[in-house]
Amino acid sequence: MPTSDAPRSNPTAVTHEVTNQPPPLTGHDAADDAVLLEGVRREGAEWHIDELHRFGRYVGSDEAQRWADQANRHEPELRTHDRFGHRVDEVEFHPAYHSLMSASVGAGLAGSAWADARPGAHVARAGGFMLATMLEQGHLCPVSMTYAVVPALRRSPDLAKVYEPLLTSRVYEPGLRTPTAKQGLLAGMGMTEKQGGTDVRANTTTAVEQADGTWRLRGHKWFTSAPMNDLFLVLAQSPGGLSCFLVPRVLPDGSRNTFRIQRLKDKLGNRSNASSEPEFDDTVAWLVGDEGKGVRTIIDMVTMTRLDCVLGSAAGIRAALAQAAHHARHRSVFGATLIDQPLMRNVLADLALESEAATTLALRLAGAADRAHRGDGQERAFLRLATAVGKYWVCKRQPVAVAEALECLGGNGYDEASGMPRLYREAPLNGIWEGSGNVNALDMLRALTREPESVAAFHAEIEAAAGADARLDAAWRELRDELTHPRDAQLRARRVVERAALVLQGSLLVRHAPGAVADAFCASRLAGDQGLAFGTLPSGTDFAGLLGRLPA
Repeated sequence: MPTSDAPRSNPTAVTHEVTNQPPPLTGHDAADDAVLLEGVRREGAEWHIDELHRFGRYVGSDEAQRWADQANRHEPELRTHDRFGHRVDEVEFHPAYHSLMSASVGAGLAGSAWADARPGAHVARAGGFMLATMLEQGHLCPVSMTYAVVPALRRSPDLAKVYEPLLTSRVYEPGLRTPTAKQGLLAGMGMTEKQGGTDVRANTTTAVEQADGTWRLRGHKWFTSAPMNDLFLVLAQSPGGLSCFLVPRVLPDGSRNTFRIQRLKDKLGNRSNASSEPEFDDTVAWLVGDEGKGVRTIIDMVTMTRLDCVLGSAAGIRAALAQAAHHARHRSVFGATLIDQPLMRNVLADLALESEAATTLALRLAGAADRAHRGDGQERAFLRLATAVGKYWVCKRQPVAVAEALECLGGNGYDEASGMPRLYREAPLNGIWEGSGNVNALDMLRALTREPESVAAFHAEIEAAAGADARLDAAWRELRDELTHPRDAQLRARRVVERAALVLQGSLLVRHAPGAVADAFCASRLAGDQGLAFGTLPSGTDFAGLLGRLPA
């Protein structure tokens, strides 16, 4: 036992003060971002800027960021049966997930753009979708699929008449109930099966027509995200070939449709979102589009979700850049603020360049989608090829860019509390979802050989910058030869689609970005004056000009 005169610790002693740590990046307007705002204006949604700032303040709020963290820490849980033994096949979510969903659906990020007659409605939605992605990516899977389902469902006007007004609602109403009794609906899709994966024509789920005009499905899907959504487009083999069907979780009479959730996927990231394996057994469905034309029908949905993949990856890069820039502005090392250190300036400038190119391309695609859906054939043709190109490249760049941004924070970035590990785990998803890199590269090849109008529109987009930069002109001449005379087409498809993406980004930046951005992009990405890692821009680069484009 210690004696009364033994040394004692002083509970009030202070060993050190916490200094040289950045404040939390909260309480700000995430839409205070010149690159994002310029793109939204340029593509036709100037009228949405005030609302974008309102939503940006929500995204930057401490409360919303707590929801994002909670929704990922408290993952969805599958409940196959109730306590009495009845099969229910429900997934339970943390309240934070529902708060995120309510905010995003209420902001018009699900299907509401299809009910908005204003030019630029899809661009306005794209700007909000990017902001919501910067906050939390997982909850946007059901939001994205609900947006994407509308054009596919319109191939069956009778079904669209019933469900489209609810799919375009801004009301989030969770829970399984009769669809037409709800104020708003969410949609999903079920395409892939374990024996086929990308090769959806290998699907073995079957569909049998009934006397009342409905169909009955039997089979097992390998990846069906957001199983608590109200409606799903599902591919199944009918007598006429692979067809597309509408499957509601709850039937019009209020009874549960057979949708047996076998398990939830244990995924790398996207932890707030439930991804499931459902089984269909005498499951009631309605044919969407023509029998035997299932891929043609559901591709309308896939195209729009691919657009969201580009938007989401551009936003993921921007979110990581914002964290890196914030840290560097507040952290000092070797007697100077980190952002003023030459090597860190090079890294951040290079990341800013990558991010601006991705954001500009993503919003250009959103603008093309908006104008295409309003009847612009040229924009529709451009979108067909450019979406595959953008999906391939921007999604490929997200993991490496996020990793570099995480490294800017050092050990702080490796800590879960920083939020950077979640951004890193999310980074590979969009490159896989709705077609991996090879699928999109091959999709570009198909467009080159079968859709000359898409090739012509792509040419016109790049040539709009002809003569503005000699490096861009030289890169385009080389690419044009590749596109016209593809050699070993499949073997070299990735090389060609990568070059196509860079030339397209170069054309956009030369026309729309400040000179410092366009010059650095053409020098580094097109003329090759760059190393293999970020932070290797040449010494003549206008670093101040690039760093001036960092998110606030």
